[in-house]
Amino acid sequence: MTIVALAPMDLAALLCSRVCHDVISPVGAIVNGLEVLEDEKDPEMRAVAIDLIKKSAASASARLQFCRLAFGAAGSVGASVDTGDAESVLRGLIANERTTVVWNPARQFAPKNKVKLLLNLGLIALSAIPRGGVVTVDLTGQDETLALRVEAKGPNARFAHGVADLVAGQPESGAVDAHTIQPFFAGLVARDCGMEIAIVSEAETVTLEARPVVAVAA
Repeated sequence: MTIVALAPMDLAALLCSRVCHDVISPVGAIVNGLEVLEDEKDPEMRAVAIDLIKKSAASASARLQFCRLAFGAAGSVGASVDTGDAESVLRGLIANERTTVVWNPARQFAPKNKVKLLLNLGLIALSAIPRGGVVTVDLTGQDETLALRVEAKGPNARFAHGVADLVAGQPESGAVDAHTIQPFFAGLVARDCGMEIAIVSEAETVTLEARPVVAVAA
């Protein structure tokens, strides 16, 4: 099956839609909180509104920081990125009482697009445990030999329908929209890095591994 190719304008538009989708909820909550502050005189209700604004602003900031590194052009072309920054934005994105991040790799500088891929794999893994659980990140090798592994464990852990096909660039419907652009984009980044992604789903556990494609001798 042929890999689907998106026009640059379509890819940019779909990624922008995805980012907007991620931040619209906390931004809307901030607006609601400000409206309460304008009209409410009761001190307790005002305190609740202020708390809502603080939490929503923190959530919006965390999501934007994650999107900047996972989808954007942080740093110059071909630059290396501190994996400590990737760990920070991933932890910020899923800071809640239901999900725990286990980040095993030592801090290092890694190729920017491989860090971008790692975060996108983390996002796919996170979506597979909507009820919470544990996300574990591992890196092996360095630079050209760098391999990525993200595992998610949680109740009824499973990938959404069609995720593997989207990552492979072969969506079942033959089309990509704002709801499916993220795993499709992860596959694009992997292929740009010369990597292939293996996706495994077992009872209570899902795993994504990205490894360099091994050239076959003629």
